[in-house]
Amino acid sequence: MIAADLNPALTPVAFLLGTWRGEGEGQYPTIKPFRYREEIRFTHNGKTFLIYTQRTEAIDTGQPLHGEAGYLRLVGDGRVEFVIAQPIGFAEISLGRVDGQRIDVTWAGRRPPSRSRRSAGRYGSIRRPFVTS
Repeated sequence: MIAADLNPALTPVAFLLGTWRGEGEGQYPTIKPFRYREEIRFTHNGKTFLIYTQRTEAIDTGQPLHGEAGYLRLVGDGRVEFVIAQPIGFAEISLGRVDGQRIDVTWAGRRPPSRSRRSAGRYGSIRRPFVTS
């Protein structure tokens, strides 16, 4: 964590602070299923938002697979805004709610064209739940 006092406005989301690690499995139509290790980190700098970083690596080789960075902020009445940028040129602004020690955010919009198909893109959605016990 960055050496600063937590802004009191962030009290409802303070449970996210820290480094979270786990393992998972992924699959896409064009590649074989794979296993990965993930690390998510929420820090702060004393301002009214949390700083988010995420990275994954292949379990078998340790090769980096994905990473992203962004910010989470409260926007009133238990609502949150989560801004994330990915190095593949994709950015999302997801909206959601805080409910105790659970945050659910959803992004819906147009995804960029894939590298293998130079189409005009497609519409989709991403749901991200953050839950602690």
